[in-house]
Amino acid sequence: MNTTINLTKLVAQLIIQGEIELLTGLRIGGSETGLSIGGVDTVVVRNATDGKPYIPGSSLKGKMRCLLEKVHCPGKLSNVANCKIFTCDNLKTYNDPQKGIIFHLFGTTNNEIEELKKSKAQGETYPIEFSLPTRLVVRDCSLTDDSAKKLEESLYVDLPYTQAKTEVIIDRITSAATPRKIERVPAGVKFNYQLVLNLYNPPDLDNKWLSSLLNTLNEGMDLLENDYLGGMGSRGYGQIKFATRKVKLNNFSSDLENNETYKNWLNTFQR
Repeated sequence: MNTTINLTKLVAQLIIQGEIELLTGLRIGGSETGLSIGGVDTVVVRNATDGKPYIPGSSLKGKMRCLLEKVHCPGKLSNVANCKIFTCDNLKTYNDPQKGIIFHLFGTTNNEIEELKKSKAQGETYPIEFSLPTRLVVRDCSLTDDSAKKLEESLYVDLPYTQAKTEVIIDRITSAATPRKIERVPAGVKFNYQLVLNLYNPPDLDNKWLSSLLNTLNEGMDLLENDYLGGMGSRGYGQIKFATRKVKLNNFSSDLENNETYKNWLNTFQR
């Protein structure tokens, strides 16, 4: 028995890139192998070849998705692979250009897809077969050459490219103080970032769908600027800014550069 699968066609890619600036110190944890006595208690993630800190694409993408789900998919907290995440009930809004767009932008798990197939309603505008590919690719963010040079020449770093911030844990009952040292990348440092938004046809060239994809990505970046990245954000760490946002269009088989929805978004997004 032959099985027919509807495939979408990749018609365009938006390459969104620029610099992330740290407004406060950033701590994204790395391996603590080889910590020495008297050293820092928690270390940051570093590139194994040159020792420079970087921002993992998984941290950037995961935080944007988490914030968007809190806005658009409240009400259900599920446990997936021991990591609590917000999800829309039964993915009922999967094909909704306002709410379900999060799943298409960031991707879905196999369990979510199977759940969706079981509960799929008739008469949906965009069949599930046309909507499955993950659109957003988030690269690891490398330290800019200028920031690396400044840190190498700085007299105020405690470790290569980073600072060791001393904090004190106070026991609320006994008032005993326990000091600890936290490694973090200092404020003012910049990282190069790159996001790739893949657009498929169908359905991404539909104006309503395209508008939701573009605006949701923009909203996720704005939400992250008003929240924090990495750990200890409630104590001042991790405030960032997408200092520049530049868009390059790889147009394979569409007329996207002349699309009014795209042009209007581009005029307000780039900076």
